[in-house]
Amino acid sequence: MDFLRKYVFHNLGLKLVSLAVAVLLWMAIARQPVAEIAINVPIEFVNAPNNLEISSESIPQIQVRLRGYVGALRDMNAAQVHATIDLSNARPGDRTYDLPPSRIHAPRDVTVEEVIPSQFRVSFDNRGTRSVDVEPRVIGTTAPGYRLKDVTVEPATMTISGPAHRLENLQSVNTDPVDASGVIGRATFTTHAFVSDPMLHLVTPSTVRVTVVTSK
Repeated sequence: MDFLRKYVFHNLGLKLVSLAVAVLLWMAIARQPVAEIAINVPIEFVNAPNNLEISSESIPQIQVRLRGYVGALRDMNAAQVHATIDLSNARPGDRTYDLPPSRIHAPRDVTVEEVIPSQFRVSFDNRGTRSVDVEPRVIGTTAPGYRLKDVTVEPATMTISGPAHRLENLQSVNTDPVDASGVIGRATFTTHAFVSDPMLHLVTPSTVRVTVVTSK
């Protein structure tokens, strides 16, 4: 009897109320219709080796089809669903990865029914760096009676990083156009250098100074 008084009948009214609320909540959820939605989710790469670059120009988003009660699906968004690929064993070359529903992390009150595509390929390359020339671009018409005498840029070279095989084809980077219309004598412009290959990026800051000299 002491056991019953202490663990069963103690606060019995509050326990009965809690049980009734739990039953009502369960009944409310159980009566909700079941639905399916599709969410586009980016692929997340983790544990990539420091000396490795993804050299694929595009990585597909995946479509994850989820099933659950309408109430659980109503406020779902891509931030709650994660498709993670571990790159700790990646090596240069092409590699195919599988993405079955079991590898998708989603809230536990929904079920991952399907992943489209369920398989994709990624290309890897060693990371490289290279110093290349900066080529200034000057546009516009000089002042009457003047001609363009000299154009210099500072810095004259920049360091580029990215997949090694794409660096092989890079000879220089261009600046944004500098309009030298009407320049008499010397003028210096601040602008930016630009790498046309989207897989490559500048290691150094992109800001440059282009000096234009005109003479009669």
